[in-house]
Amino acid sequence: MAKVNLLGSWAFLIGVIIAVLVGLGVWVSLSPTVVAVLVLLGLIIGLLTIGAKEVEPFVMASIAFLLAAFIGKDVLGTVTLVNLGSVLDAIIALVVPATVVVALKEVFNIAKK
Repeated sequence: MAKVNLLGSWAFLIGVIIAVLVGLGVWVSLSPTVVAVLVLLGLIIGLLTIGAKEVEPFVMASIAFLLAAFIGKDVLGTVTLVNLGSVLDAIIALVVPATVVVALKEVFNIAKK
């Protein structure tokens, strides 16, 4: 189980680094291929990292982040010198699949009971 958790942790770290670099325009643009990589990493995070004890805090934090990022990306993208809106778009592409997977796993667990 520790190796699985480690893989998910690395997927999260790599995903955030890719999202920030892509969002800042340092590496490549936010192309469909890059979004696909971020979504795949998000799925790995959702499947391997979040255990039963972390479901509720993870989903609550993810929803709060996604709401703030989605609402704030336009404002932050125009106010700051760097395009933080693009960074948030890339992080959203990473967090949404993880949140969906964790929420679906929890719904399935509730249905089993």
